[in-house]
Amino acid sequence: MGPEADALRRQLRQLIKAHVPEHFLGAFTDDPADLEVAQRFCRLLAERNLLCMAWPKEFGGGNASVWEQTVVREEMWAHHEPRGAQYMGVNWVGPIIMRHGTEEQQRKHLPPIANGEVIWCQGFSEPEAGSDLASLRTAARRDGDGWLVSGQKIWTSYATMAQWCFLLARTSKGEKKQQGLTIFLVPMDNPAIQVRPIRSMLGPHHLNEVFFDDLRVTDDDVLGTVDAGWSIVQDVMSFERVGIARYARCERLLAAAPGVLGDRWESLPAELRGRWTRMLTHCRRARLMAYRVVSLQSSGRIQPGDAAAYHITVTKLDQDSAEVLMEIAAEVSHDDPGAKWFLGEVEDHWRYSQASTVSSGSIEMQRILLSRAMLAGAK
Repeated sequence: MGPEADALRRQLRQLIKAHVPEHFLGAFTDDPADLEVAQRFCRLLAERNLLCMAWPKEFGGGNASVWEQTVVREEMWAHHEPRGAQYMGVNWVGPIIMRHGTEEQQRKHLPPIANGEVIWCQGFSEPEAGSDLASLRTAARRDGDGWLVSGQKIWTSYATMAQWCFLLARTSKGEKKQQGLTIFLVPMDNPAIQVRPIRSMLGPHHLNEVFFDDLRVTDDDVLGTVDAGWSIVQDVMSFERVGIARYARCERLLAAAPGVLGDRWESLPAELRGRWTRMLTHCRRARLMAYRVVSLQSSGRIQPGDAAAYHITVTKLDQDSAEVLMEIAAEVSHDDPGAKWFLGEVEDHWRYSQASTVSSGSIEMQRILLSRAMLAGAK
C-alpha cells in the first residue's frame, strides 16, 4: 500500500502497545475493565483523527483514502478489536446514514460516531427470519403522525450497551416479501424496548433478544423512504461483510506460531506444518479478495456476489485456520509464560470462529447469492 500506509500501521501498533493491555481479548468479556479499555482507546483514536479516517471532513472524518481506513480495519481486527463495538458505526452505520439519511439525521448521528461516543446495534434477525431476513414479522403500524413498532429480534450483538438501534420492520405487505420494509433509527433507552442477554461461549454482550412493545417512532426516525428499506439492507450487507478484516488476525497468529514453539516447531508432523502453510496462503488470498472488494466499493461498482464471495472465503479461513492453530497450540507448553498470550488468543479465535459461517448471513445464503450472480453474468 506504500510508505504512508506502512507508517500508519506502525503508528497504530505503537498506540495499541501503549494503551491496550498485553492479554486483551476484546471488549466483551466478563471483566468490565475490558470494555472501558476499548472505550478509552476509541476516544483516543478519534482525538487523533484515526477512527473514521476515510469519512468526509464535514462528517467528522479525515478525508483519507479507503486504503488508509483498510489499514486501520486490519490492525484493529488483528489485535482483538480494541475499538470495541465501534466498528459497526464506523464501517457501515455511518456510511449508510451518509448515503440515505436526511441532513438532520446526519447532524444528529454522525458526529457522535466519529468521536467514538456512541454504540449501535442492528435489529435485523428474528427467530424465524435469520438468513431469510425478508420474512421478518416485526411490524410498524401507522398511529397518527407516527408509528408503533412491535415484535422481536434475536442474536442482536451489543444490545445491552448500545444507545441506538438500526431497526428493520415491516410497514406494509407487497407482492414480494422484500417490499414493504422500512429502516428506523431508534434510541435503546426507550422503556418500550426490553433486552434479554443470551449466554454463549462468545461471552457476555455478544448475543441478545430484543423485544419491542408498541415502541413509538416518528417519520423523523425513518431512514430513507418508507417501504423501500430493502435497498438499504443490501447496502448494509455489502459494507458489513467487507468491514471485518478476519484474515488479519488469522495471519498474525499463524505467523507467530513458529516463534512460540521455537525448537519444537521442526518436530511437528509434516502434515500439520503443510496445513499451516496452506492457511498462510489462504490468508493472502482473502486479503487480496478484500482489497478487490474495497476497490469496487469505493468506486460504487460492488455487487452482492462480490461481497458474498469474500464472505465465504474469509469465514472459511476463520474456521480452518482456527483448527490448525488449536492443533499447534496443543504442542505448546502451558508452563511457558512467554506462550500464555498465544494460547489465550488461539482459544479466543477458535471460539469466535465457530459462529463465523452463520453470523452476518449464513455461508449457505452467501453461496446462493454468489451462484445467482455467476449465473446472471453468464447470460
